[in-house]
Amino acid sequence: MALNKDVVIEEALKLLNEVGAEGVSLRSLASRLGVKPPTLYWHIKNKATLINEMADRIIQPMVHALRQRSIDEPWQEWLIDIFNQLRQAMLSYTDGARVVAGAHFSLAMSDMMEAAVRTLLTAGVNLRESRLIVLTATHFTLGHVIEEQTPPDADMTKAFDMERFQKDHPTIIAAIEEYFNSGHTADDIFEDGLRLIIERK
Repeated sequence: MALNKDVVIEEALKLLNEVGAEGVSLRSLASRLGVKPPTLYWHIKNKATLINEMADRIIQPMVHALRQRSIDEPWQEWLIDIFNQLRQAMLSYTDGARVVAGAHFSLAMSDMMEAAVRTLLTAGVNLRESRLIVLTATHFTLGHVIEEQTPPDADMTKAFDMERFQKDHPTIIAAIEEYFNSGHTADDIFEDGLRLIIERK
């Protein structure tokens, strides 16, 4: 197969799923593709460009599939659905959120935010608040998924004194138990947090 940018990005995403974001480098990618680094640089100039292209590839499908808000649909429900889709897109790749968060020039992310802000404007939210709501929800989603995709250190988990933690932090424990004992899930934590941001308007 001839080497081109699409081949490079697809292979980079395969490498990401195998070794995580820390293991993805231009050198390791060149070795995987069986080429010298200068050959790879012809298609991808540097690591920042690679991350940006990977991020676009991760979220482009959901951005291209964005639906318009129906006339009788609350904009809050439309926006919550969009960010749930973004979360799922990032969860579909190992360290997907770290890649997207590190892509500061992602056109796909800009397209999503443009569509979201424009939708809020048409629903009657002013420009300033539309941007701040979308920006805050974006940051929340990125941070939430990064935490989801970052497991705790195994050694620290084994050494953690849970009994002492429960004794010293009874309010936190009570809040956790109340939430999950009522049937909520990890997915609910994301959506409930998102609603605190979006539905405050």
